[in-house]
Amino acid sequence: MNTGSDETGEAVVAADETKGESALGSRAPEFIKARRMLHLSWQVGVFVVGLAVVVAGVIMLPLPGPGWLVIFGGMAIWATEFVWAQLVLRWTKRKVTEATQRALDPKVRRRNIILTTIGLVIIGVLAGIYLYRFGFVMPWKIKE
Repeated sequence: MNTGSDETGEAVVAADETKGESALGSRAPEFIKARRMLHLSWQVGVFVVGLAVVVAGVIMLPLPGPGWLVIFGGMAIWATEFVWAQLVLRWTKRKVTEATQRALDPKVRRRNIILTTIGLVIIGVLAGIYLYRFGFVMPWKIKE
């Protein structure tokens, strides 16, 4: 089992649990954890459902759809049962929080606004040059 001990129902406690994070391990109901074959079947079912959701998310990456959101949803499904997925989600949440804090820094925001403005000015100048040179016609010819 993925609980990190030989006893059923006991969860591994992470060192950073003091920060308010829950214990690692299976979140299956107690009657399922009490029976080894039932718990193994439960884990296989959770893995298959999570895998299907992650594969759907990967398919959505090049196609229209919320690919990354679906992938993280599949990881959340896996995290209900597997310690490795719980650790990956904790790491991801920590990195997203750090990136959010960096993005809220006034110096970084000012730099991003300046770079965005410069990029928009460059695009506007290039569009103006194109319109001046070719007029407002499409670059391909459509026969009517």
